[in-house]
Amino acid sequence: MATFFERYQKLNIDGSKVGLARGDGESHYFCTPKGAKVIGWAGADGIHYCLVRGFGNMVFAVNPMSTPGNYVHPVAKNFKDFLRLLLACGDTAVLDQASYMDQTQFDAFLQDNPFTAEQLAFLDVIRDDLRLDPMDEPYAYIKALQANFDYRRIKYSENYYEWVPAEPKLPEWKVYFEGNFWGHHGRERAGKEIALNKQFVWGEEVWQIPAMYSCSKGIVIDFCAQVPAERIRSFVDKYQLSVENDGADFSEVQRMQIDAENPLSIHVNPKIVLNGTVVSMAHGSGVSWNPCFPEDSDLVAKSVIQHYGLDPACGWAIWRYAFPWMTKRKPLIKALGAKLSQEPATIMGPLFNVSEPGERLVFTHPSTGVLHTLTVEAYERQTVEREHFGCQNHEFPTHFNIMTYSLTPALTESAFSVADCDRSDRPRQKRGGLNEPLADNSASIGIIGGADGPAAICLGSSSQSKSRTACSALRFEPVDEVAWQLVFYEKRREDVMVALL
Repeated sequence: MATFFERYQKLNIDGSKVGLARGDGESHYFCTPKGAKVIGWAGADGIHYCLVRGFGNMVFAVNPMSTPGNYVHPVAKNFKDFLRLLLACGDTAVLDQASYMDQTQFDAFLQDNPFTAEQLAFLDVIRDDLRLDPMDEPYAYIKALQANFDYRRIKYSENYYEWVPAEPKLPEWKVYFEGNFWGHHGRERAGKEIALNKQFVWGEEVWQIPAMYSCSKGIVIDFCAQVPAERIRSFVDKYQLSVENDGADFSEVQRMQIDAENPLSIHVNPKIVLNGTVVSMAHGSGVSWNPCFPEDSDLVAKSVIQHYGLDPACGWAIWRYAFPWMTKRKPLIKALGAKLSQEPATIMGPLFNVSEPGERLVFTHPSTGVLHTLTVEAYERQTVEREHFGCQNHEFPTHFNIMTYSLTPALTESAFSVADCDRSDRPRQKRGGLNEPLADNSASIGIIGGADGPAAICLGSSSQSKSRTACSALRFEPVDEVAWQLVFYEKRREDVMVALL
């Protein structure tokens, strides 16, 4: 019996209008897989579609102009499904690009590129002569195929590796109590993995607790929050973030606002209930997977995605927490649950300037609508002793402004703070009598990688006083005016309890 590809060839129709032009089936690019049989060409950038020996009738898209390591993707389980995808989409272009798109972008592409008369004529022949119907939900079909495909099975010629460096190996999967995602210290043995496969909805995310690890000193649990790619893409587009534009040049106000809106910035305070006893975490660490920038994702994040079989088309905020045994010996686990509490989310308030005691700022709380009055009680310049930094080879900024204020009605320190909108000056390295700024090691926005704030001075208020203090960033020279930012913190979801065992 003839295959669907053979039946298609016998139709002898021109597929160039849908990105499936005839060509030399033996012509290969450096990234064309070994054993490939080219079945059509897009007509631009060398993009072509092929069957590959060892993969049955699966259809692959090959794009030589793609980023290194992302040249080849499966787009259909067989040629019949490939034609059904064409009936649904009208052109191969969107099939090739689907691996880089989310659902919204995919739908927008189809809407912006309606079928032409030439495409409809080609598709009518396919529909009538081969008796095929358009693929239902083409985007979901392609993403499911790619999510479950093992790209390591594809073999390339030696020429390929002259263009593409060998992909770094994923770290060996071992979990330790005295460790994190990147390693461990000490001589303890790796924990024993115990599958949990728990899933629940909390807030706007679907959460998974795939496994726990029984270690000599306690339990380690991984918590994975799934974030829709559409939310991440909307956030990235709003601030025009990219691998090149990671937010390093944004102002401190912009960085604070972006971090507050980052959909992958999910922070929780977990506890477990072990045999009826509540146990707080000893320590934790986190990584994130961003489907908008998969080529720039942390290798550890890729390892987690692969080990747990998480959908790479979605975003993931992944946290690993360690909980100590509360007994001298490892107990028999009769019952185990996890209680998750959200760390308060940040809400940015208005900017203001003050210069002397007695000045007041009246503002409205963004959530409660209550009017509050901030009254400046003291405002002065101060300096930090240079010996405080303990480094002879660098010069550090020492000047800052300190404001003491009261708040009526009062808000707790966990619900409200005042911060300087600007960053501290960078330390300067002493060389030959000249002060040269150190390389800018400012962390990028958390949507690409981790972000830590600038060095700051923290002064707590006395429990006996209603007065509070705020310190500006550190400067090399005194400043008269500081742009202060009101910052609110709000818990936006109720605690959740999940039974694990």
